[in-house]
Amino acid sequence: MASLLPLFFLLLHQPLFSTANVHKLNLLRSELLSQPTPLNDTPPTVFFEVTKPIEVPKTKPCSQLILQHDFAYTYGQAPVFANYTPPSHCPSQTFSTIVLEWKATCRGRQFDRIFGVWLGGVEILRSCTAEPRPNGIVWTVEKDITRYYSLLKSNQTLAVYLGNLIDKTYTGIYHVNISIHFYPPEEKLNSFEQKLDNLASGYHSWADLILPISRNLPLNDGLWFEVQNSTDTELKEFKIPQNAYRAVLEVYVSFHENDEFWYSNLDNEYIAANNLSGTPGNGPFREVVVSLDGEVVGAVWPFTVIFTGGINPLLWRPITAIGSFDLPTYDIEITPFLGKILDGESHKFGFNVTNALNVWYIDANLHLWLDKQSSKTEGKLLKHSSLPLVVSLVSDFKGLNGTFLTRTSRSVSSTGWVKSSYGNITTRSIQDFYYSNSMVLGNDGNMQVVNQKIIFNDSVHIKLPSSYVHSLTSHKTFPFYMYTDYLEQGNGTYLLITNVDLGFIEKKSGLGFSNSSLRNLQSAEGNMVVKNNLVASGLGSTQQVYAYDGGKFCYFRNISSSNYTILYDKVGSKCNKKSLSNLDFGLSRVWPFGARISGLQFT
Repeated sequence: MASLLPLFFLLLHQPLFSTANVHKLNLLRSELLSQPTPLNDTPPTVFFEVTKPIEVPKTKPCSQLILQHDFAYTYGQAPVFANYTPPSHCPSQTFSTIVLEWKATCRGRQFDRIFGVWLGGVEILRSCTAEPRPNGIVWTVEKDITRYYSLLKSNQTLAVYLGNLIDKTYTGIYHVNISIHFYPPEEKLNSFEQKLDNLASGYHSWADLILPISRNLPLNDGLWFEVQNSTDTELKEFKIPQNAYRAVLEVYVSFHENDEFWYSNLDNEYIAANNLSGTPGNGPFREVVVSLDGEVVGAVWPFTVIFTGGINPLLWRPITAIGSFDLPTYDIEITPFLGKILDGESHKFGFNVTNALNVWYIDANLHLWLDKQSSKTEGKLLKHSSLPLVVSLVSDFKGLNGTFLTRTSRSVSSTGWVKSSYGNITTRSIQDFYYSNSMVLGNDGNMQVVNQKIIFNDSVHIKLPSSYVHSLTSHKTFPFYMYTDYLEQGNGTYLLITNVDLGFIEKKSGLGFSNSSLRNLQSAEGNMVVKNNLVASGLGSTQQVYAYDGGKFCYFRNISSSNYTILYDKVGSKCNKKSLSNLDFGLSRVWPFGARISGLQFT
């Protein structure tokens, strides 16, 4: 559930309500947690999220343990802190890749928990814990944090917030180690410092300064902002150096409690007509809107992350849902607006969520590139367009059965120039969004089908003084399908069926940048027999195909599991069409995505 309110435990034991959707399954979460009796001689289960390995040089890393802590009853308490110092003991003091490693174990009975890791107030990881078994689980998250290089060069305070609850029933304590691995470059010419000196544009190097756009300590919570509803705008004041020539806002987003399953939330008119008070509403569309001094500068239409206890926890054991262990972040180009904030004065970023219910956790990092040859740059916003959100809602329902179609679109574009010692550089940023959600309710509201697609395109075009143009375009598609049904079996027994398909598809291309493509597709099926509101039996299975093609580096994985058991696991790393076609065959044979999600075929 990755939510932290104690009230939720009370809700788990209330009777099921008569409208079926993912929220009905949510009421059974406590029953799906592992029972406290351990199995003899059973080793801990390894949980994992399928993703490509991090590309690291063939050098020996210099490793540093930053934090070792046991997260017991930590809900509503201050984050856990540790001092970070740069790795002065390393033979090399320049690094081409830096990797954060989170390793955790847990035993007993416990819910999934959202957590965050911050360095100097800058968030570097948003993740969710796995739900333990009586004999224990172990999982590892590795994240490339090289983009935070400038932050890692000086002493910082590491903060970790993982709000856990411990009592006689929920006994799982999360034992955590956090390490950072520093990889020296294979050749001196590849060192980070020389990249900075040789590349003036700021589009092939990491930022010189990163400002936290998060809440200030002290806190008895995470450093993220909490957006409670659609009228709630969270603000953070900041001031930037006057010699900045590029700025990118990296946004972290997660959704919880009444909006954990926002993509399945019901229309308010339907809820009112059927007297379904307490059912999460506001429809199935959400977007994070980012403003600068009150003006919209970009948006995030988030990927449908399902936490390890989400929808049906049996689906995510041991293969967790896409993005659950390393939630995606979203970059918004702020460079066109630098002319408005280079005045040495304070300015404000704002975060708002359209149609939000409680609660959304949002913060951001402002990455800044500084002109080392000048104490002051100047700029001007030439053109900015933020068209109003276009929304279409068509509903047709009678009683508890009906159909609902929601479509939305938005476009944000901006152009501005910045003059520095590198010359006059003009940047144009464009974001285009398209959304469609088709929802069907049947079987007197006990059956729900959600078929959703988010298209999230953004591009940045940079014109240098030499008239050479850099451009980088990202085309993202987030398809999602969910089917849940509740079938009466008699004698107080019923069958709950759950099917989930989801995908993260991205293609990056551009002039002056390397091209890459990612197709990460999952299909999961589960069922539970419930008697007298207690889970009598259940089965969950998951299949996944992951295919990344970076030109010189490729990674393919085709894997399937059923109730903790891996059925098959095929891995490849060669960049050739034969490998791709083999995985294409496996996907089409195992999961007929095309029949359920338009545009998700593996081509």
